[in-house]
Amino acid sequence: MARPAFRVDAVLVQAVIAGALSFAHLHDLAAAAGQDGWKAWAYPISVDLLLVASWRRLRSEGPSRLAWCWFVIALVASLGANVATAGLLDLEQVPAWLRILVAAWPALAFMGGTLLAHSATGHPAPEVPATTSEPEPVPSHEPETLPAAVTETEDTPGLPAADPLPAPEPAAPAAPAAPAVPAALVDHARKVAADYQTRTGTPIDTDTLRARLGVPPQLAHTIAAQLA
Repeated sequence: MARPAFRVDAVLVQAVIAGALSFAHLHDLAAAAGQDGWKAWAYPISVDLLLVASWRRLRSEGPSRLAWCWFVIALVASLGANVATAGLLDLEQVPAWLRILVAAWPALAFMGGTLLAHSATGHPAPEVPATTSEPEPVPSHEPETLPAAVTETEDTPGLPAADPLPAPEPAAPAAPAAPAVPAALVDHARKVAADYQTRTGTPIDTDTLRARLGVPPQLAHTIAAQLA
């Protein structure tokens, strides 16, 4: 028995019935408010599309004040139409304030749809200088050549020659210092790591962090070390 398929079909049927009833209520309210003809049919489509667009924005890109705002507005418009047509409102004598709200809805829905479609998503990464300043190489101290021993005059030939001094060992080159990380970049990386862990349930790795921030590998390792 394909029970999962039956459950999916039942959910779809329930969604179609609920959508049809809400569509009819919005149409009746728009028609009672003076929006006759094709305009009364366009109002339910506008409300439902704004509701779906804001919910899709919330599901795909995470919590957002803009998406939540327009989701609540569309939900209030849909629920308000359903409640108003349940006998609590005389559709033969619609109050003036409701006519104003219905007439203003197209402009409001157009603004909401435009903002949801064209608003920037995510947090812009702070600008990182293209080239990081590298530490200047430390000059190696080469052993200085000692002057030749002063030859003794022929008057003192019996003195032994002095042993040559040992050459000083060359200094080890200093290890390159870690690149300096701006505080704004560290804060942004911490937000990116927290958002990644919230979505996936696992800490962010260095390669993913470097790809999200768009920084060189050495700088990404330094930021990951500070976030650990």
